[in-house]
Amino acid sequence: MNPDNIHTQTFSQMQVEEVLRKSSRELMPVKLNREAIESEREAYHIYPVYPLGGNKIFSGFDSLARWIIKHKTVIIDGYAGLFWDKIESAIHQYLVDEGLTSNWIRTGSYLKPESAVEEMVLPFLAEPDSVWGTKCTLEIKDFYELEDFSAQLPRADCEINIVIGSGAALIDWSAPVIYIDLPKNELQYRMRAGSITNLGSTRLYESYLMYKRFYFVDWPVLNRHKKEIFDKITVVADGQWLDNINWLSKTDFIEGLNKISRSMIRVRPWFEPGVWGGQWIKQHIPKADNGEINIAWSFELIVPENGLVFESDGCLAEVSFDFLMFHNQEQVLGKHAKQYGDEFPIRFDFLDTYDGGNLSIQCHPGLKYIQEHFGETITQDETYYILDCKHSAKVYLGFQENIDDVKFKNDLIKSQKENVTLNIEEYVQVHSSKKHDLFLIPNGTVHSAGADNLVLEISATPYIFTFKMYDWLRLDMDGNPRPINIDHAFNNLDFARKGDQVQKTLISVPTVIGEGKDWQLIHLPTHKEHFYDVHRIEFDKTISIDTNDCCHVMMLVEGDSVTVQTADGSKKTFAYAETFIIPAAARSYTLTNSGKNRAKVIKAFLK
Repeated sequence: MNPDNIHTQTFSQMQVEEVLRKSSRELMPVKLNREAIESEREAYHIYPVYPLGGNKIFSGFDSLARWIIKHKTVIIDGYAGLFWDKIESAIHQYLVDEGLTSNWIRTGSYLKPESAVEEMVLPFLAEPDSVWGTKCTLEIKDFYELEDFSAQLPRADCEINIVIGSGAALIDWSAPVIYIDLPKNELQYRMRAGSITNLGSTRLYESYLMYKRFYFVDWPVLNRHKKEIFDKITVVADGQWLDNINWLSKTDFIEGLNKISRSMIRVRPWFEPGVWGGQWIKQHIPKADNGEINIAWSFELIVPENGLVFESDGCLAEVSFDFLMFHNQEQVLGKHAKQYGDEFPIRFDFLDTYDGGNLSIQCHPGLKYIQEHFGETITQDETYYILDCKHSAKVYLGFQENIDDVKFKNDLIKSQKENVTLNIEEYVQVHSSKKHDLFLIPNGTVHSAGADNLVLEISATPYIFTFKMYDWLRLDMDGNPRPINIDHAFNNLDFARKGDQVQKTLISVPTVIGEGKDWQLIHLPTHKEHFYDVHRIEFDKTISIDTNDCCHVMMLVEGDSVTVQTADGSKKTFAYAETFIIPAAARSYTLTNSGKNRAKVIKAFLK
């Protein structure tokens, strides 16, 4: 499918978007006026922005083309999922209008044969019916006929020479590099519409197969490439719009990264429906409601999928979180940077089952298992913090004392094969949940969030390695059976987490570890296997905190809003349920309660 051919037909803009992206969610605006930015000061921000000052972000292909004309020879590299034909067409048209001749070298012309690429990536994709693969260790140069590509030279008879496409910076030209990024949510909307394909492929697969290939092959390969060429980049651009582009200089971009890495960070959240999804987010975050039947997830801080939004004169440019970790990992992670490198280890997301359904009965892989089978470095250790719930809400956690693992497995298999209901409470314990409870879910623990909860999932960053054992006989949003992973689960389940041990070791018992006249610091101990810990800061007016060279991931879990001021003088207000990061390099910060009642702020940090 050629995006340019589609776009030049006589479709309305909305029809074009429907063809090229499958989502009821609107694109992020190219530009926000100052009134719109200010109006969200004490509300949940759908588009949290970091101001760079005036005249830092430029809008439109014409402005980018003018920059290219000044340099004459340029390299345009970028991420998967971009409409390269459309980008080339827009720039080329400006050059034609200016009467300039141009030579375009397209990286796609030098990809290895599709059959060779598929054979090369196959070892990382496991069997076709598997949800998972193994993180790819290939380099982007492995996808190209590198000798032929490297032999391409600028043409002296053309006034403008451009290399364009993913991997363009592999060419050995002394030329500035423009890097065009693409937010992961937009990539997936395009994937679902069938308007893009995987790297080196022309085939359209089922969305889940394309996503698996992106997650385990394309993204690791392209992230590695992005990191390798970081020092060569001159311009950073946001390619999420269909007929526009916003861009900024690498110098101004670095200044922005340096600023937030010593003050505070909030990523752009995004939201997804699901079969068990609820109504809490739709009711409490009106700007997140776009008419979908429910919202199951809010990607609050899942850094492989969230971006950072910079702003100048109202113009917005979103870039991946990877850039921040490539350049500022020491400022962000402090004393833990050597251990985790450019991998940000903590995840915050919402699971909304309020007026919805139960999550599947599930568990997550052990550390050795996820390393050997999926190529990850850390595993999916989780906790459920109950931000809100109904009186009847429950959490499934741990086994019953008399658990018979053989019978449990046989009954799960029978339920799956014969499509018969399973009385899961015969095997798995059920616990009442109430606001501010913290349930501990180290890897290998059987668990599920029941209906009528708004769960803040505080977890390790890996986020797709969920082994479902029982899913209440549901179909997915498209009416297809959801994958059940009984064998994977039984390779990881810890059957010692049962009976009284569940209450003693998997439900956190809060302890006051510090207090003053109008504040308390409460420790919510995590499991010994968790590499992160959790505090809750409760205060009436103002409290100051040191980072102690450690990154703090935070959320206001009770109250209206809180204003944060860091040691460098930066100040920002965060609303109820907004996630924000205080990097280690901030050194210290002050929280000021903007509401009348006591504020409660969760803080997760590395042990």
